[in-house]
Amino acid sequence: MEKKIKFSVLLSLYNKESPIFLSESLQSVINQTVAPDQIVIVYDGFISESLKAVVNSLETDIPLDIIQLAENVGLGRALNEGLKYCKYSYVARMDTDDICHKRRFEYQIKFLQNNPNVTLLGTSVHEFDDDGRREKKLPITHNDICKFARTKNPFNHMSVMFKKDDILKVGGYRHHLYMEDYNLWLRIIKNGFITANLAESLLDVRIGNGMLGKRRGIKYIKSELQLFKLKKQLKVETGFRLYMISFLRIFARIVPEKILKLAYKIDRGVKE
Repeated sequence: MEKKIKFSVLLSLYNKESPIFLSESLQSVINQTVAPDQIVIVYDGFISESLKAVVNSLETDIPLDIIQLAENVGLGRALNEGLKYCKYSYVARMDTDDICHKRRFEYQIKFLQNNPNVTLLGTSVHEFDDDGRREKKLPITHNDICKFARTKNPFNHMSVMFKKDDILKVGGYRHHLYMEDYNLWLRIIKNGFITANLAESLLDVRIGNGMLGKRRGIKYIKSELQLFKLKKQLKVETGFRLYMISFLRIFARIVPEKILKLAYKIDRGVKE
């Protein structure tokens, strides 16, 4: 019988998280058909007693490591710190307000065992809010992922599993507001590592009401400009197409929310 890949689960906890959502997220991690061998939770700055109580009340035999940061440093830096404490060669990402399907890790581990050349593996997800539930599918094969990455983020961050050493070889996560993951994926692809997505939706992802309205404004525009510079540096895209893609992405950060919401529904294939 083939030996199971051992892996860590990495989460970053922010003080504004809901204790209820955190509990649902952690329960979905510990109740998997294939359990992780370690859970690493980074406390990104001050964490309320109510959130700590959720973590402390977990009833599990899975080793749990809590990393307390002195101040809030943001997702990318917090995850980089957490990676230092992940003991195993594979790491699964998870967000503190999302819910894993019971067989998420089983499916991902099976794929990685059968495809040891793959560095980064994501899945489809179901996004949900008060308006309903919709599936977010992404390209499956490495070649299609590379093409898609020229325009948009090719992975659902909370769904990925990756080889820790390969992530560290390209510099790990970098501070890139709202786009720490996309920044990393582009460097992974550019350095020749193999990627894949599973077609199955293996997480329920809470996107929050008014999510699109929050993805606008000067901070997002600055982040898009940082992304443009990275794509230019890595030669992910060149010439007119690079500038046009960047212009359209920046334009999406300034259009009225109603128009952005309509475009989002069209992109996801969602009907009113």
